[in-house]
Amino acid sequence: MKRTILFILLLISLSAVSGYLMSKASWVGRVGMTFFYKEYNLLKIWWQGAIAVFIVAMLLYSVHIILQKKLSFTWANFVHIILLVAAVTGLYFTYIDFSENFPHRILGRRFHYGFYIIWVEWMLICLFFILTKKRSKIVITNSDKTEITNP
Repeated sequence: MKRTILFILLLISLSAVSGYLMSKASWVGRVGMTFFYKEYNLLKIWWQGAIAVFIVAMLLYSVHIILQKKLSFTWANFVHIILLVAAVTGLYFTYIDFSENFPHRILGRRFHYGFYIIWVEWMLICLFFILTKKRSKIVITNSDKTEITNP
């Protein structure tokens, strides 16, 4: 439980940094968000972007919790590794998009770093569950015998 709380605090801090960095788009990028890309207006205010990033991180964290509980240890780790590869691939394609797409390129480096942190958060979530072992649950039966079962 202590590790989980510390990990969620890490996600909160990374979300805050990501929201702050995304709010520091270049002047031209901010004008573009205001007039052409209105769906990105929430990214201009750092705490709104941070809350949006944290909600996405918590959704991903919840999906990983469900996978960890419903699947066997081996299958859960396999799926976490596949999702880790998906996150690395997403980071790569985001980098390519930000470096080749002109409207994204003019948003500035700090804005780009804010988006890269989102992918890093997902990678950290995957690694957290890959490195976490499934714990055995102790069940006490009516006849005062103790048996150990897997959750």
